[in-house]
Amino acid sequence: MLLTHSPTPWKRIFQGLAALLVLNALLSMTNLWPTPFVKLDKRIAPEFVLLWVVILLVVWLSKKISPRIIAGLSVAYLVLIVGRYFDTTAPALFGRDINLYWDALQIPRVLWVSLKSYPLWVSVAAATALVLLIWLVYFTVRTCIAVLARDAAPFALNRCWALALTIAASALAIANVNGVRATWPYVSKPAIPTYVRQAKLLITAFAERDVQKVIPPSPAFNSNLRALQGIDVNLFFLESYGMISFSIPDIYAQLKPSRDALTKQIQESGLQVVSGFVSSTTFGGGSELAHLSLVTGLNTGDPMLHDLLLTTKRPTLISMFRAGGYQTHGFYPALTWDWPERQFYGFEIFTDQRDLGYKGPKLGFWTVPDQYSLARFAQLHPITAQSPPRFTFFSSITSHMPFHPVPPYQKDWQKILSDKPFDEAQMAKVLAQKEDWFNMRAGFTGMIDYNYQLIAGYLAQPTARESLYILLGDHQPAANVTGEGVTWDVPVHIISARPELLQRFVARGFKPGLEPTAPRVGAIFDLATIFNEVFDSR
Repeated sequence: MLLTHSPTPWKRIFQGLAALLVLNALLSMTNLWPTPFVKLDKRIAPEFVLLWVVILLVVWLSKKISPRIIAGLSVAYLVLIVGRYFDTTAPALFGRDINLYWDALQIPRVLWVSLKSYPLWVSVAAATALVLLIWLVYFTVRTCIAVLARDAAPFALNRCWALALTIAASALAIANVNGVRATWPYVSKPAIPTYVRQAKLLITAFAERDVQKVIPPSPAFNSNLRALQGIDVNLFFLESYGMISFSIPDIYAQLKPSRDALTKQIQESGLQVVSGFVSSTTFGGGSELAHLSLVTGLNTGDPMLHDLLLTTKRPTLISMFRAGGYQTHGFYPALTWDWPERQFYGFEIFTDQRDLGYKGPKLGFWTVPDQYSLARFAQLHPITAQSPPRFTFFSSITSHMPFHPVPPYQKDWQKILSDKPFDEAQMAKVLAQKEDWFNMRAGFTGMIDYNYQLIAGYLAQPTARESLYILLGDHQPAANVTGEGVTWDVPVHIISARPELLQRFVARGFKPGLEPTAPRVGAIFDLATIFNEVFDSR
């Protein structure tokens, strides 16, 4: 045993209670969004309940636990703590769940790139600090387990009320693991399923035959693209742009002026628009599910299928455009870290926030307003008459939850590129906005209004060549904005100066104008097939 002295009974009770609380806290922690740090959670951790039951059983059968068993339990619990940390922190830092297929090699590479610019002693100090932290957590866990084995377990085994609490906690944990939503306020997310899922992902990913069994056949990406006649294609995913922009009367009314202004700008630019609804493969978040579904033409509503698909070399819209002589651009202004999954997408040129050089005021969690991003992208990658035809995949970010603050729209697109993109009056309005986590509908409406102004202003900018614009939402905003039980439908708008091309979309269910109408034209993955057919001259 680690503790050999004999404290007084009240000290034993205090130590046992403290050990219980510490071990539970280490597995029920949650992320302090959007930082890499964690905060305590008062809920019960399912694996902590499992550990407590195991200790009770061993003490009941053997009267004591050997140091070897304590060490083994401590190592297993430490592994669960590490899994819990990454499971709760990865979404905050990377916008997605942990994925060992990509991250096992990527995380060490990122650490190496980050540290090699510093003196050697910094790298040594960082490595030492990490080792000491792991050792400290292990020592804490082992000490707490020893206390439970020596004091808490014998105490509980001799008291009916303690055994009754253990049975109740076990029932809650089992119900939680089996997906009973009523337990969520009382029981934290289990860590073991994360390891099970990652093991299944790795095993399947490295077994090619299993991957092909799990993932359905890809659609034919064989369009010759000649119906486009070489014009550029801009595919813009508008973050959180969902059907409620049209279906909820008060939101519809508030957005009507900016929507009408966008319609007017489309007409003044010599363009026309057709629109429709498609059902997304995600709701309230998980934009990458919608992105991959669109470019692969497959239903990636199951995150497991999404992750497996990224390990393959399946054809995509991007590979189709590349084969058709287009230069393919991936533009992700939210990313400030290396994104290994981009290898699957196969963009020839990739641009993220680190390339933009934004020096204006940081606006909200996502820092860089989309208007600046689009203006800067055009500056970084100018189009000339000699440039090859271009396919651009733009993933917007400003209208991401929590929808605060709504940036001011800058009419002067040259000023938006300066160090002071907004005047004092505009910034005063930004500072006057109140962040309301319990009523995000006003912020959401303001963000979609900003998107409409942004697109209208973008279309008004002089261009060297003709373009086709595809604007679509990735998913509906979260239920605290939409309400419960709403559809997963999102709008999609096709803007072009070629009526004959737009008529091909009308033949597939799209309606003229900027306001989509029911019924939906399909699912978001059906758009891949629609694009494949519409852009083909045959």
